[in-house]
Amino acid sequence: MIQKILNNKLSFIFIHIFFGYLATFSFFPKLYGLVCFIVPIIFIISSNNKDEESFLFAAYIAGAEIFIRMIQGALLYETGKYGVMLFLVLGIFLGPFKQKFSVLFIFYILLLLLGIVFTQVPEGESLRTNIVFNLSGPIVLGVSAFYFYLRPISKQKLIDGLFFMLLPLFSMITYLYFRTPDLKEIVFGGEANFATSGGFGPNQVATAVGLGILIIAIFLLLKLKLTGFIYLDAFFLIYFIYRGLLTFSRGGIFTAVIALLLFVFFFILYKKISLQLLFKYVLILGLFLVGIWLYTSNVTGGMLDNRYAGKNAAGIQKKDITTGRADILTYQFENFFEHPLGIGVGNGKYERMKSHERLTAASHNEVGRLVEEHGILGFVLLLLLLIVPLINFFKANNFQKAFIISFYIMWFLTINHSAMRVALPGFIYALSLIRITNIENDMVNEG
Repeated sequence: MIQKILNNKLSFIFIHIFFGYLATFSFFPKLYGLVCFIVPIIFIISSNNKDEESFLFAAYIAGAEIFIRMIQGALLYETGKYGVMLFLVLGIFLGPFKQKFSVLFIFYILLLLLGIVFTQVPEGESLRTNIVFNLSGPIVLGVSAFYFYLRPISKQKLIDGLFFMLLPLFSMITYLYFRTPDLKEIVFGGEANFATSGGFGPNQVATAVGLGILIIAIFLLLKLKLTGFIYLDAFFLIYFIYRGLLTFSRGGIFTAVIALLLFVFFFILYKKISLQLLFKYVLILGLFLVGIWLYTSNVTGGMLDNRYAGKNAAGIQKKDITTGRADILTYQFENFFEHPLGIGVGNGKYERMKSHERLTAASHNEVGRLVEEHGILGFVLLLLLLIVPLINFFKANNFQKAFIISFYIMWFLTINHSAMRVALPGFIYALSLIRITNIENDMVNEG
């Protein structure tokens, strides 16, 4: 079944595009959510994870989680995170043991759980919900990191995993098309736009679209067959960029661009591309991007320009282009210095509600949340997360570095604007820990 999917990429892309259309009907979402959870378990158990089925299906549900939430297809709100953890744990216990055991990530999970000791929630609030909301994402990272730490993954298998992650993003993009009103009816302003994000959080939607942009671009750069037709691949890349810009959420797009630029830099070093050829590619890409930008700016009445320039709908420069995130981060570090042992998991929001009437939102920054709520232990955990992939990076060749640094940067930038609300950033982080093998020997279908 898995090989059939990989041998018929275009067919399964169109099947997932059709899924995006079916998601507009009430019968489909719960059915899709159930299938995404049950079918992988059956495949992983029956195969004993002999060919990294756990990796492929965990990649799929990590890519699908935002779409499943968007269409309200989740059996539980955190089903995506539970799925990633379950698939990888099954892979560890059922399959050939490929882990290079790292006690670091066992301690990481245990130290995270210590923060629960200080957790106190106001009357009427759910302690369980509060803990799950704040810790499920970081624990996904810990489980994923344990599975992938220095795990040998062939280049071809990594590409297969990225394709599996991309498939549900086609469904999401299609769903956005059908759920977005006529653009002429939308009043675009200087804020992230829910109407063009399928009514879901633009921040998370832009993060998922940004991931899609990165994956499609990697396929194009490596001259790998996505659809089998380079012009169709290019069309999909252009449409993903267009939909990402329409969300008016800058974080996901900036993250994808920076991760892609770093991938390109190390890939150029690996391939030793001439400056003349590089200039040609940059020129063509630049023309495409300018065209996409001008078109999107036109359909939004020029508001796209204001949004990315940090201006409001009237064209006046905003005092705070971070939409309050900088204020929350400052307050989090103040709390850290006042309470070096931490204030407890999820307590940051309630502390801000008591002290600052304006700062009542949950943190969008996992770095700030870690140090505020977990104190010194959180700071140590942050250093651990930052350093371990870099060790892997410096030991790698330029091809491996291209993947490692793009995954690493995508994780770090995402958790700084969107925290760890979904499984995606934690799973992407873990991919920066793998040891990519068979770089030259893999029989990759090149077009």
